[in-house]
Amino acid sequence: MNAVLVLNQDYSPLTICSVQRAFLLVFLNKAELLNSVKERELRSISNVYPFPSVIMINRYINIPYKGVVLSRHNIFKRDGHKCQYCGTNKDLTLDHLIPRSKGGKSSWTNLVTACKRCNALKGDSSIEKAGLKLRNSPIKPSYISFIKMGTGALREDWQPYLNPKKASA
Repeated sequence: MNAVLVLNQDYSPLTICSVQRAFLLVFLNKAELLNSVKERELRSISNVYPFPSVIMINRYINIPYKGVVLSRHNIFKRDGHKCQYCGTNKDLTLDHLIPRSKGGKSSWTNLVTACKRCNALKGDSSIEKAGLKLRNSPIKPSYISFIKMGTGALREDWQPYLNPKKASA
């Protein structure tokens, strides 16, 4: 609940920041407060301020690439920091579904989070030969879905900005 959605000047989602950072951006007139959490407030010695939930920056920021970078950290995040074979969250590593030795590439759809035990069990073979089953099929997340993953929960007041089609329907 202490995360704030940051929108570009065209209302497209940019990132998520802390409440403290969002408050500073609004206080210094670098952003505009669009939504606040009604049940909460920020207090100083002499003032009370709204608790930010969604802000929009005052200057448009041009972001040429709006995708999610393929990285170890982002694969773990997509998979919820759990082994995609047994579900544990201990001793995690990455596994290539089609092993590199058999022509498998490092891509969103070929990499999954696996514990060292399951990864060693699978070894250089396919998951079928190793007798393993995937809990979730690996996908390339969209930028919006990755922002949603970062919050741990879908915030109701963010929905109009993350799903503009649903808001107008």
